[in-house]
Amino acid sequence: MAGMDCDKCLERLYPYLDRELDERELAEVKRHLDDCPPCEGSYVFERRFLDLIRDSCTQDVAPSALRERIVLRLRDLR
Repeated sequence: MAGMDCDKCLERLYPYLDRELDERELAEVKRHLDDCPPCEGSYVFERRFLDLIRDSCTQDVAPSALRERIVLRLRDLR
């Protein structure tokens, strides 16, 4: 197979970020990203975006007393 083009690379960007590709496809995407500054820029942007989402979702944790009250209310609804 010839080198991956930008369209195919960008189609595989999220599966690449999520490590959902097989080893061959991971290597193909990585090789393309290493050789293509515009696609590498998209990768960096998306990686940072996903990191921000992950960090935002883990910073706000409800206090344990509130979580316990919610669990008790949910059990009462059954």
